[in-house]
Amino acid sequence: MNGSGKNIAELMKKLLELQCKSDIVIFPPYVYIPQVVTALSDKAIAVGAQDVCEYNFGAYTGEVSSEMLKDIGCTYCLVGHSERRGIYGEDNSKVASKFYQASLAGLKPILCLGETLEQKKKGETLGLICEQIDAILDRAGKNSLSNAVIAYEPIWAIGSGKPADASEIQLVHQYIRSKIGDSGLGSKILYGGSVTPANTMQLLEKPDIDGLLVGGASLDAVAFSEICKLA
Repeated sequence: MNGSGKNIAELMKKLLELQCKSDIVIFPPYVYIPQVVTALSDKAIAVGAQDVCEYNFGAYTGEVSSEMLKDIGCTYCLVGHSERRGIYGEDNSKVASKFYQASLAGLKPILCLGETLEQKKKGETLGLICEQIDAILDRAGKNSLSNAVIAYEPIWAIGSGKPADASEIQLVHQYIRSKIGDSGLGSKILYGGSVTPANTMQLLEKPDIDGLLVGGASLDAVAFSEICKLA
């Protein structure tokens, strides 16, 4: 929940100048999505939403459906972001319903997975990741994660300025890839958590880290552009 119309315009101006071969998706707050879609209409940069409702229509005041997002030009949406899980209490079942509904509507949901520091210290990381993925498979079917986008974002690394060790991240990504199996060979697994231009290459050199979910650095047009170029 950052930004203003003026700030968004400045970020878009920098992105319009960007020359790189990376696949880029921008996730502005709901109210700025039309502004971003219009600004990027001639640029090969996709636009997504930070969240989505698990229902397609009805009396759900304050919610935004997948169909509405598609209608205004979105092609992606985040589901299960750590802040949605932690602050708003979204459990695996609700995240799975959002993933399923977004997929039905033709959006590409980016499934966010991760653990807290306490859970990490208890050695629960892979077990929790397994539960988060199983909820999707149970709700949306075994083929739901084929050609999917999954983002591992350890909650303890987000906003800390200290990302998880790249080798440690690789092990989690490797587990995710093995968990989704052969049907997910076309899937992309991203890392999110204190990503900066300084650590981008170190992260992306790992074989199972396919891309990055950039948080705070995306609010800085120069830093974000540099990450895109390095990717």
